[in-house]
Amino acid sequence: MTLPTMRAAVAESFGGPDVLQVRKIAMPAIAPDEVLVRVAYVGLQPADAAARAGWQPPGVAVEPPLIPGNEFSGTVTATGRLATGFEIGDAVLGFRVFGCSAEYVTVPASQVIRKPAALPWDAAGVLSASGQTAHTALETLGITAGETVIVHGAAGGVGTIFVQLSLLAGATVIGTAGAENQDYLRWLGAVAVEYGPGELGRLRAAVRKHSSSESADAVLDAAGRGSLRAAVELTPNRFRIGSIAEPPLADELGCLFIRSQRSSERLRELAELAANGYLNVTIRRRYRLEEVAAAHREIETGHGRGKAVLEIHQPQETTEWGATGQDLEYIGIEL
Repeated sequence: MTLPTMRAAVAESFGGPDVLQVRKIAMPAIAPDEVLVRVAYVGLQPADAAARAGWQPPGVAVEPPLIPGNEFSGTVTATGRLATGFEIGDAVLGFRVFGCSAEYVTVPASQVIRKPAALPWDAAGVLSASGQTAHTALETLGITAGETVIVHGAAGGVGTIFVQLSLLAGATVIGTAGAENQDYLRWLGAVAVEYGPGELGRLRAAVRKHSSSESADAVLDAAGRGSLRAAVELTPNRFRIGSIAEPPLADELGCLFIRSQRSSERLRELAELAANGYLNVTIRRRYRLEEVAAAHREIETGHGRGKAVLEIHQPQETTEWGATGQDLEYIGIEL
C-alpha cells in the first residue's frame, strides 16, 4: 500500500535560507494522544531561521532534516484514540517545536485549541509563538496598572503583543523601533522612541515626561543588539528587566532571560482577546510555501512590524479525508 505524502519545507543540512527546499515527504504518523491538522497558515519567527542555521534551542536536539515552524492554524483531519475534545473538521490553532511548515502536522491535543470564529485564519496562524512569549514576559516582569514599561524592539512579533498586553494591564509603554515604525508604535498606543545613536538619552527623556519618577518600572528586551545595557541605566531593579534575545548578556548583567511558557490555557486567553478586538495581530507579509527561503531571508533582517506568515492551504470547512480510531490504520498512521 502506498502511504500518503505531503509537501513540506525541509532543510537537509544546516545553513542559509537556500538550504530550504519544498519536497514531497511521507505524511507524519499520529500518536494516540495527537491530532492531525491540515495546515492553513504557519507563523515565521527568528527561532525558525536560527535553528535552520544550526542553533540548538535549550533542551531541544535539532538535527537535519529539519522542517521549521513552531505555530499554525488549520483544520483537524484525524484524531488519535486518546485525543479527546476535537472532531474532524474543527478549526484550530496550536503549537509544537518545529515541523509546522508543511501541509499537515501532528500535535498533542493538549497543544491545540479551537479557533474562535471571529479570529482570522492568518492571525490565528501567527499568534501562538510571539503571543505566548509576550504573555509569559508580562507575567514574569509583573506588569501592573500605573507602571512605566520600556520595550526594546516594540514593533516586532513579540514586541507588538507585549505592548498591547501591557497597555491592557494599565501601564504606560515606551517602545523603541526604527524610523519607519514610529507611527506604527503610536498606533498601537505606545510612546515611540527611535533606536540608534542617542537612544539612551531619548529613552531617559521619554521616561521623565511620562513617569512620575526618573526611572522605568520594567523593561523587556525583544531586540538584542546590546539593548540591556541601556535597560540597566533606566531601571534599578534588574529582576524586572528581561530579555528574550540575549541570554549571555542577561546573565552577565544579572537580568532575567525569559523563555516562553506555552500552554493551551495561555493560548486560549490570547485568542479570545484577539477575537474580541482587544489585541491586534499584525501580519506584515504573506508568503506561499514555495517562497519559504525568501521568507527566512526577510525574518533574518530583524526589521519589519508584526509577523510574516506562510500560507499553506486555503482553509476549508470540510476536509479532503479524515479518520478516527481504527480507520487510522488504513491510512498508515501509527496508533
